[in-house]
Amino acid sequence: MAQIFEQESRTFSEYLLIPNLTTEDNTPDKIDLSAPVCKYRKGEEESKLKINIPMVSAVMQAVSDDGLAIALARCGGMSFVFQSQSVESQCEMIRKVKKYKAGIVASDSNLSPDDTLAKVLELHEKTGHGTAAVTEDGTAEGKLLGLVTTRDYRVSRMSPDEKVSTFMTPIEKLVTAPEGTSLKEANDIIWDNKINQLPIVDSQGRLVGLVFRKDYEFHKANPHELLDSEKKLIVGAGINTRDYETRVPALIEAGADALCLDSSDGFSVWQKQALEWIKSRYPDVIVGAGNVVDAEGFKYLADCGADFIKIGIGGGSICITREQKGIGCGQASAVLAVAEARDKYFKETGVYIPLCSDGGIVHDYHMALALAMGADFMMLGRYFARFDESPTRKLLVGGSYVKEYWGEGSNRARNWQRYDDGGKGGKMAFEEGVDSYVPYAGSLKDGVETSLAKVKATMCSCGSSSIEEFQNKARLVVVSSTSIVEGGAHDVIQKESDRTAR
Repeated sequence: MAQIFEQESRTFSEYLLIPNLTTEDNTPDKIDLSAPVCKYRKGEEESKLKINIPMVSAVMQAVSDDGLAIALARCGGMSFVFQSQSVESQCEMIRKVKKYKAGIVASDSNLSPDDTLAKVLELHEKTGHGTAAVTEDGTAEGKLLGLVTTRDYRVSRMSPDEKVSTFMTPIEKLVTAPEGTSLKEANDIIWDNKINQLPIVDSQGRLVGLVFRKDYEFHKANPHELLDSEKKLIVGAGINTRDYETRVPALIEAGADALCLDSSDGFSVWQKQALEWIKSRYPDVIVGAGNVVDAEGFKYLADCGADFIKIGIGGGSICITREQKGIGCGQASAVLAVAEARDKYFKETGVYIPLCSDGGIVHDYHMALALAMGADFMMLGRYFARFDESPTRKLLVGGSYVKEYWGEGSNRARNWQRYDDGGKGGKMAFEEGVDSYVPYAGSLKDGVETSLAKVKATMCSCGSSSIEEFQNKARLVVVSSTSIVEGGAHDVIQKESDRTAR
């Protein structure tokens, strides 16, 4: 007969942390939120890839493109660029992130001298960038002729048909620097000349990239940028169990720092085959696998060679796998079960495999709970989809700004690599995700800083200054429905605003 687990399937909202003694060492400025991403022999060596904050973005069209990957890496986390696109397109996104060079950016707003003011405004609306390079052929690598910034035109006094060549700042009036100029040298030139941007050009006058004053200021304000040995931003890529023999070599060549098998259910022979194929040819490449929700699933993927393992089935805000297929487990219970299996595996083998909690994060305090329960870092979709840097449209719906957000298991994603009926047609027999909106939440940097401030405050209350210490000291209690009510504002008349209270 069927096996029935004794423990209940619980969510993060059903738990609270019991505080420990807070000491003078437990202050937010002393907390280390770095986390390993690749398995290693704890106590003997360091993980060959660590992130500076315990956040990675989900392998989703509505979340992880090159724009969000750059923004998240600059804050200390890592994105896994979505795989439900062509190999060429995904690799191009990876290359854009790696070309960023932590300050020297490839221009993505480019014009030709024959373009019009209307094109300038269209480009500004599309990219949000106030500076556009003018090159002979209108490409990012063309011969630089000048720049157009918002100070070069006044919409109310100019015709939309006016050509860029008539109002751009020509190269003769620009300060430029030769290819090979270091980032430090470029920033010195910017400050010495009191300019906001510095074009870098090669010996033929072709545009190599741009350095912006605001990026220098951002870097100083964000010392946790996630960089490789060449000072390039670190980025991951999603892969599937169908075309990995083609996709993986291309992604490695493009510069991806880590790969992640993307599946709602990773406890499968298909992931075993993919892991073994990759590890036999690229043994040093970091490959994560999942998703699983129990000890058996963890042990299977660990033995197959996974460098990190993702936890969670059906807990995502747009995921309806549990509703459609009746499989999965509450995210809190899943993290606790897999973390216990991971710790047992470490005692037996000496190898520590990092865990990624994927799904179930509704409130910021859920992040702290996921870490306390044993996850080393979290994969977030809805959370990142809300920010300016996500690739979806910002819309005004019902008087409030929202952003589009859809699941990889929805028809909109057309993700044949992940969901189909097994036939040659690759059609989806049913959906495992929905198409939706999420409330707009402003900039990623501001949102991440606020969320992690709460996580740090929780860790301080639990007497912990690192994620590992947090996990070792955490004390959890199951909450009742009435204690959940008690935990919020109750038995008072809340003010809607200061104005209405007067």
